[in-house]
Amino acid sequence: MYEAVIGLEVHVQLSTTSKIFSGSPTAFGAEPNTQASLIDLGMPGVLPVPNAKAFEMAVKFGLAIDAKIEQESIFDRKNYFYPDLPKGYQISQFEKPIVGPGRVTIMIDDGHTRTINVTRAHLEEDAGKSIHDVFDGITGIDLNRAGTPLLEIVSEPELRSAREAVAYLKVIHSIIRYLDISDGNMAEGSMRCDCNVSIRPEGSQVLGTRTEIKNVNSFRFVEKAIDTEIRRQIEILEDGGRVVQETRLYDPDKDETRPMRSKEEANDYRYFPDPDLLPIVIDDSFIETCRGNLPELPDARKARYIAEYGITDYDAGVLVADRDLADYFAEVANISGEGKLAANWVMGSVLAELNQTNTTITKFPVSPRQLSDLLSRIKDDTLNSKTAKTVFEALLTGDDEVDTIIEEKGLVQMTDTGAIEAIVDEVISENSDQVANYRAATSDKQSKMLGFFVGQVMKKSQGKANPQAVNHILSSKLT
Repeated sequence: MYEAVIGLEVHVQLSTTSKIFSGSPTAFGAEPNTQASLIDLGMPGVLPVPNAKAFEMAVKFGLAIDAKIEQESIFDRKNYFYPDLPKGYQISQFEKPIVGPGRVTIMIDDGHTRTINVTRAHLEEDAGKSIHDVFDGITGIDLNRAGTPLLEIVSEPELRSAREAVAYLKVIHSIIRYLDISDGNMAEGSMRCDCNVSIRPEGSQVLGTRTEIKNVNSFRFVEKAIDTEIRRQIEILEDGGRVVQETRLYDPDKDETRPMRSKEEANDYRYFPDPDLLPIVIDDSFIETCRGNLPELPDARKARYIAEYGITDYDAGVLVADRDLADYFAEVANISGEGKLAANWVMGSVLAELNQTNTTITKFPVSPRQLSDLLSRIKDDTLNSKTAKTVFEALLTGDDEVDTIIEEKGLVQMTDTGAIEAIVDEVISENSDQVANYRAATSDKQSKMLGFFVGQVMKKSQGKANPQAVNHILSSKLT
């Protein structure tokens, strides 16, 4: 049996309005090569000027993961040669990163938590982008991204499965979104992940040879890429082969990783301090100002939601993972005054619709006020669970008012016990064989068989009968 050893390098594009060493804009989607200045291209005679906002964002992230903030950091030149790196080097931090050791907590499958140590987080500039699908047989170069500020977050190799890696990545994503230092849009490249993967025999403390899977751009692909690479390495070792240290790419269409290049070591990059940039020194007041501007972070919001709305630890964890979803839930709960019911609906019908339509809560057609009105009608027994879903579906198509939908569709719940009893009597008389079987059954089987009669009553009432009243009347008449 083998154990996986996984570490992640997460590259986060910081949401500054200008680049890390120039005044060029960073907006996504501009025409190719319209946002690259002479500084970004490293032309002779130009000098980089550090962007203070990038440092503020880096410090906020460090504080959010309880990391050591280095008050002096330096920039180095990382030398390598690719077409999308016109300077021939990348300005990065090697010896002295701005953020030192920190930690995050992840939830693992059995409901327990694990602390994953973060080695460091350092600032650097992004490279340009090679475009392979625009010109037939020719690769294009778009340098708009060159010089965009990145925060590279490096974990310790403490993750033991692809699912743990995704859980860690989601925590990082949640933190940067709460801090508002990046939109974290993986599809647009705002957050990218390099996965370092090795395996070793269970119980061994010796690390195996690692491979690096570059630039994985979705949570699903991170999980699939790591699982695929683990299987590949196990097959190599069991066939008597040797894993080669290299950089690989994940192909989601073929569900395989394939070689990209041999894995470089730090000395291959010939790091040396950038002669155009002085050491960056930040003082205590700068750090404390950043600390004072921190928002309520996911763990704190989770604890507050549990106490304030009376919801479970699990539900609170899911709701606060996404800042926009947490805000939506809180508004529904506050308007309706129904924290648990709001959590049930947001965790159930709302998330199901978001997943099915592959959309985000910010584009969800049902407003917090509309969902609150729906919950109020459930609470006052105007609607039952079935008719509430009918109203919800109408809201999804653009209908405005809950009460108007209820009136137009005739969905008011039947609460008249006399009318419900008449339907129950009708169902019992029409299903004498099932009644006999019910009365002959044990109490355990009866509880399962009752569902048949409930379903028949609900069908005859067109879903309007109060389910609690139906169950009570049926139970008394069938005994």
